[in-house]
Amino acid sequence: MSDSWPRRRLLAILRGATEPLDAQELARITGQHVTTVRFHLDVLTRESLVRQFQQPPRGRGRPRIGYRAVQRSVGYQELAQVLADQLGPDPISRSAAAVEAGRAWGARMDIGAQPVETLADARDITMSLMSELGFAPEKELVGETPEHVQINLTACPLRELARSHAEVVCGVHVGLMREVLERNGARGRVDVRLHPFVEPELCSARLELTLAAEESAATTGEQRVIAPSAPRVPPQLCDTDSDVFEQPAQQR
Repeated sequence: MSDSWPRRRLLAILRGATEPLDAQELARITGQHVTTVRFHLDVLTRESLVRQFQQPPRGRGRPRIGYRAVQRSVGYQELAQVLADQLGPDPISRSAAAVEAGRAWGARMDIGAQPVETLADARDITMSLMSELGFAPEKELVGETPEHVQINLTACPLRELARSHAEVVCGVHVGLMREVLERNGARGRVDVRLHPFVEPELCSARLELTLAAEESAATTGEQRVIAPSAPRVPPQLCDTDSDVFEQPAQQR
């Protein structure tokens, strides 16, 4: 697929959808003009990344054309389900183990040097990371403060598994985000939490300055500056990482 952010986002949305979506629905979700969406869908179809399906019209008129992402040949969903089942029956210990697995994943990634000096830097790195993984992240500016920022994740490659195993799927993603930020200088200064399914098809990541960072900032007069920190001490699994994400208000 050509290097196109709009097409990557459309593909990520279709991969996370439970049924085919038409161009009008995708235009509403992405905020793009429907003609632009149809152009990108045509490219994805030619590249065999999505398939077309005929759907009944909403009213009178011609049938609609729906689009669904072509499933990967490797059963990642089934593999993730097996791994989730192997982490044991206790949600707290499963969450902690998932966070450490995410950290191990982040430690192996080639992320380059992107020093985190401000909370905005942390957000940009996180958005870049989650974009590469297919989450189609978007900034949420409403309610943003110097102490916290929010990133909306509009697509998740493992959305259906996350509905039943949020502590595993979300735990891995939290551990990954934390590790990548810490490798770039945010260790002990920025905390990451994940709020799954704040809407039926939307999750959000919240990045917060820790108390130590806020106290350091108070001495410099700049709240967004992140001061250097001491090396990370490996966490005690069940004590420190059991609450890395918020359970949805209602299990969907």
